[in-house]
Amino acid sequence: MARISCSHVCKSYGPLEVVKDFNLEVEDHEFVVFLGPSGCGKSTILRMVAGLEDISGGTISIDGKVVNDLLPRERGVAMVFQNYALYPHMSVFANIAFGLKRMRVPREDIERRVHEVSAILGLEALLERKPAQLSGGQQQRVAIARAMIKTPAVFLFDEPLSNLDAKLRSHMRVEIARLHKRLKTTTIYVTHDQLEAMTLADRIVVLRAGLIEQVGTPAEIYGFPRSRFVADFVGSPRMNLLDVTVGEAPDNKWALSTGHETFLVERGRFDLHRGMRAVLGIRPANLKSTSPDIRLNGLSGIVDLVEYLGDGVLLTIALPGEPARQVTALVPAEAAPVAGTVVGFGTPPEAIHVFDAETGKSCRSAYLGAAEVGQSMRDAS
Repeated sequence: MARISCSHVCKSYGPLEVVKDFNLEVEDHEFVVFLGPSGCGKSTILRMVAGLEDISGGTISIDGKVVNDLLPRERGVAMVFQNYALYPHMSVFANIAFGLKRMRVPREDIERRVHEVSAILGLEALLERKPAQLSGGQQQRVAIARAMIKTPAVFLFDEPLSNLDAKLRSHMRVEIARLHKRLKTTTIYVTHDQLEAMTLADRIVVLRAGLIEQVGTPAEIYGFPRSRFVADFVGSPRMNLLDVTVGEAPDNKWALSTGHETFLVERGRFDLHRGMRAVLGIRPANLKSTSPDIRLNGLSGIVDLVEYLGDGVLLTIALPGEPARQVTALVPAEAAPVAGTVVGFGTPPEAIHVFDAETGKSCRSAYLGAAEVGQSMRDAS
């Protein structure tokens, strides 16, 4: 197994800097997910760890050894790609064994190890088939088996489930989670799919434009986003974001006004000042149905769209005022109003997020934020 250290890693293509001062420690046995939109640099970083991309600056170490100038085969890593890269003319057995044959491993050892990894991944009945005879999920398991058989110190996954349909993605997420639980190999996994990140990761690294926005557990990333970008990117349905101006209120509170709605929060929870422009965030699940006459810590509007999700309904609500504004609320299916209904929703003050309108950074008190994260982790355990 191995610990991965990235120190001040940069990557440039001519004048274009795509990865900027990247610093991260991945602990032994840890499953870390790089999450971000297309073009954020996540796959480029993974390829630099693998040795498939040169490093423009900084150092990458695996198990305490700097690997900047080592060939991919000398790094003790195995990579699984988005496209499975299987040899179409070879059987499943031959595809899995290919790397070991190149390393001149004795045939009896190859046979034993192929059957071992095939048993783990449920491929024993498929060893004589060609890739064209396999489903997408089966092909991906073959690609994982080919990586596993080398007994690497590090697994690197580059969007391995992107080509699968929703049902197969769900199945393969479970397979990968079980595999990591069994092998405990240090793993870096790249995806733009937040569901994959939230369900697989010990820690998530959220990336944007070559920079780290936040590193944390899934609970920390979802519950305590450190920037507007993270709040907007992580979570489905997306967080509601409303422009507000900060004012003072009695009882040691801040008043956050949209011009139509007012939300009160404890001063100790957020580092704000009077007249400050900010962005208020509320997750759709934290909007609770109440009277349309609500005046504080809530909003009212007209239901514009009703989306049935099975056990729940997502409402799109048009708010009063110009320019046009809307929010979404997640409600039980049996309590869903019809389109055109005037509705009101309130939210508990502790569910409110506030971000600086200029910097996009969270305004949550640093001390209080750390305490709340710690409590959330204790609750989760």
